Amino acid sequence: MITFPITCAVATAALLGLTAPAGAAQLSTGDRIVQAAARQAGSPYRTGGEAPGGFDCSGLTQYAHKQVGIDLPRTSRAQRAAVRSVSKSDMRPGDLVFFASRGKVYHVGIYAGNNKIWAAPESGDVVRLQNIWTSSYTVGRAW
Repeated sequence: MITFPITCAVATAALLGLTAPAGAAQLSTGDRIVQAAARQAGSPYRTGGEAPGGFDCSGLTQYAHKQVGIDLPRTSRAQRAAVRSVSKSDMRPGDLVFFASRGKVYHVGIYAGNNKIWAAPESGDVVRLQNIWTSSYTVGRAW
């Protein structure tokens, strides 16, 4: 069984339409970003896509943030430049995880907890929860 931090459990309950128990905390901004991305699970990858009919990686991150009132630039490179850096040890659900090669950002996902991100991985794939496959990434927060 996979276990998630309590904030992810509350977000998952909200996704399933369940009511949080009395006294449960309101969803944080980060959890609402995760929830917005998770609602797009199964949407097809589409180059340049930025809407529920199809997403590329930065289109998904931009869309999920917009659902909670946060404006992000369109590309992963511009998003990296626009958000503040966060150390990996301070990473929280809703943060952006950036992957780069030779100093150039080529992919971004939304951290969901437990070493997983919501992402629109590549052509022929769909928006899905995936493992962070490398330790070579940086983290940013827009909230």
